[in-house]
Amino acid sequence: MIQCICKCKCCIGCRKGVKELQRQLQQENKITALYCRLSQDDGREGESNSIVNQKAMLKEYALKNHFKNIKYFVDDGYSGTTFDRPSFREMEQLIENSEVGIVIVKDMSRLGRNYLQVGMYTDVVFPDNDVRFIAINDNVDSLVQTEFDMTPIRNFCNELYA
Repeated sequence: MIQCICKCKCCIGCRKGVKELQRQLQQENKITALYCRLSQDDGREGESNSIVNQKAMLKEYALKNHFKNIKYFVDDGYSGTTFDRPSFREMEQLIENSEVGIVIVKDMSRLGRNYLQVGMYTDVVFPDNDVRFIAINDNVDSLVQTEFDMTPIRNFCNELYA
């Protein structure tokens, strides 16, 4: 479903609306990356219960919001303090190849727990590659700008828990 996000709620003759409509049309064929990560501290064999829960939450959110072409990227047993994770690297390569339009995570800490690296992805890598970023539980959506964004503070706190 394609919708204009401008305040006038119409896409006819509205530059912002037309631009957003064009962006949405381009994104329709791209991958919606559902990224799950759980720390090595879990210590379970196979895919952990938390990963199963993350996958269910991300899929429900994607379907509810009409995101298409969903693909899971799962790093079970990997610390958030490093970005050298197999599924993350695979997703990163697809982002660089302009194959990913949206990245969705449960919360910011699932992306990572290194304040500077998380900021590099959310503030540089994703925007430079026209990737929308959503962290469901933290109410973060790069498409929606807020006046007072708590994301950098939340990222710093996530690093303290690493």
